[in-house]
Amino acid sequence: MSSPSVTSKLPQVGTTIFTVMSSLAAELGAVNLGQGFPDFPMSEELVSLVDQAMHDGFNQYAHMNGLASLREVLAEKIAGLYGTTVSPDTQITITPGGTYAIYTALTTVLRPGDEVIVFEPAYDSYIPNVEINGAIPVRIDLRFPDYRIDWDEVRRRLTSRTRMIMLNSPHNPTGSILRPEDIRQLQSIVEGTEILIHSDEVYEHLIFDGVPHASILRYPDLLERSFVSFSFGKVYHCTGWKLGYSVSSPALMREFRKVHQFNCFSCHTPSQVALAKYLQDKETYLSLGAFLQQKRDYFGQLMSATKFTPLPSYGSYFQLYRYDRISDEPDKDFTIRITKEYGVASIPVSAFYQSGKDDHVVRFCFAKKAETLEKAAERLIKI
Repeated sequence: MSSPSVTSKLPQVGTTIFTVMSSLAAELGAVNLGQGFPDFPMSEELVSLVDQAMHDGFNQYAHMNGLASLREVLAEKIAGLYGTTVSPDTQITITPGGTYAIYTALTTVLRPGDEVIVFEPAYDSYIPNVEINGAIPVRIDLRFPDYRIDWDEVRRRLTSRTRMIMLNSPHNPTGSILRPEDIRQLQSIVEGTEILIHSDEVYEHLIFDGVPHASILRYPDLLERSFVSFSFGKVYHCTGWKLGYSVSSPALMREFRKVHQFNCFSCHTPSQVALAKYLQDKETYLSLGAFLQQKRDYFGQLMSATKFTPLPSYGSYFQLYRYDRISDEPDKDFTIRITKEYGVASIPVSAFYQSGKDDHVVRFCFAKKAETLEKAAERLIKI
């Protein structure tokens, strides 16, 4: 009996490099600095609040838009951090993770033939999300080695079909950030057009060296045409929760919710109850940047004894390192070899380019316990 034939909507997509490297690390017992997840415990207080919520009976569906009290505390946070008033009723929706929020935003507005500007290296969900909606990714490389946007190139690549520009700050995989000048350039480009913006800000609070986060939420003119995606899992060290949220204008959010209601519909209620209480203490998020900066700096000190050369990280879980003083191998071959021979897994940055562009740079995740970072550095010194 023959099986029905299926024409793939994503024929170029296979197993991600994250799965490959994490599986290899597990198989070999290597230190996994590849995939972006913490190996230290999340807040005990937040765990207790979830437990309490379940015991208190908050175990049924939350509202489709998300628990009202959580959306209200998020609106207060946005006003306090960015000076922008958003409505918790019409502009915030709780989602099962930041990646879901990104997919739903793109599915809400993209139609076949639309063009979407995507900056590479890019988080690996962006281009498949564009393509599965029949839209066309217009790939623009960030300038190496500082990974800044070339706005003149953006202007050259605009067409009558340009529907969206996708941004990510703090940036995965590079740790670069948007600056005020980037925002001015963006405003200049989209003013008077129908171009929409998606801003991936899942590392919102993980920004270093006292630099303010240039969130789209600071700019009402940009927010009016934007979807902004966030992740509770990334910033509160509980990636397995798969809980995030999207912020947009009332008109765009109304359409976003039409897609959302027939997909996820509702997110984990006890976690939302817990977060609504947890976020009432502003220090729960204001202290996050300093906490991760200490880990970045400590990892940098450890790595200074190796032959790797760091590139700046201004935010996120990640720092890139060049290995030109070690080898001229392609980055994928290099990461696999050092995983097998030295027991440390990383991610080749070429995996974040559709073209496989290889600048001989690898990504390490420093959101780990001190002993994990020390163990990794002890092995990397030997290379």
